[in-house]
Amino acid sequence: MDIDFSDMEEDAEAMAKRIDYTTEAGKVATQVRDGLKIKPGDTYSDIAGSIESKIKELGCEYAFPLNVSVNEITAHDTAGVGDSRSVTENDVVKIDIGVHKDGWIADGAITYDISGKHGKLLEAGKLALENGVSVLKAGKSTTDLGAEIEKTVKSKGFKLIDNLNGHGLERYLIHTAPDVPNYPATGGYVLQEGDIIAIEPFVTYPDKAGHVVEMDRCEIFSIGGFEPTRNTDARRMLNNIFNERKTLPFAERHYAKTPIERLAMRELLRNGSLIAYPVLREKSGGVVTQFEHTVLIEKSGAKILF
Repeated sequence: MDIDFSDMEEDAEAMAKRIDYTTEAGKVATQVRDGLKIKPGDTYSDIAGSIESKIKELGCEYAFPLNVSVNEITAHDTAGVGDSRSVTENDVVKIDIGVHKDGWIADGAITYDISGKHGKLLEAGKLALENGVSVLKAGKSTTDLGAEIEKTVKSKGFKLIDNLNGHGLERYLIHTAPDVPNYPATGGYVLQEGDIIAIEPFVTYPDKAGHVVEMDRCEIFSIGGFEPTRNTDARRMLNNIFNERKTLPFAERHYAKTPIERLAMRELLRNGSLIAYPVLREKSGGVVTQFEHTVLIEKSGAKILF
């Protein structure tokens, strides 16, 4: 059974609720991000656990496991079960935070240069995001946005990751239409007043591949359907995940801490009930930065929600 929350008619009241709830999620996400400090010795487990707990304390829920992606690791990394990894003094750390209120999502990211060696790379990523947001308003195309981002990154002497884009956000769904490229793709989507999108340029050095590839490791998953299984532990786990997460992603550490739970999760992956999101790395090992905003498209501009 497939699950889809996106195909719903939206009246004015529903639009107002969507915007209000996403705004509230954005306020919580902003508060969490602004209080965040990353330093050498911090473990991935402590970073992820503390931020996810803080989100709940502030009245919302995590929209996806806190992503902690370091150096050439570009996306989809988070603390695993018994993870002992920690931040070092040579790292560039990307923190991607997702917060939801009743399924409505605010998604944003920030990069920390612990090493102090990649300041210009971070500046290019920040400026690309700022300049991209500055051209947005109802009636503009995602092509215009992509052109501005690409122009900014190239003018600073850096390179975009060519196979990662921004995206739409729907209830309980993080990556939806429209696709929001970081380059001037043809056939772009014309933005409408009330649209909420996430913009996220990923930037690396000009001598690097500028392309991400999947690793063998997976820490993040979501429900893809309810496929039959005779494993009662697996059925119980799937129902529990759906009741708590719907179609939003989760980490293995949230639901599979014991050997029995890990066997149940393996069965759900085997039968197609779960989708796995492999960790992504820059193909040539280049350091990557990520900066991201969730924005509301308005008649004369774009409002940053997170």
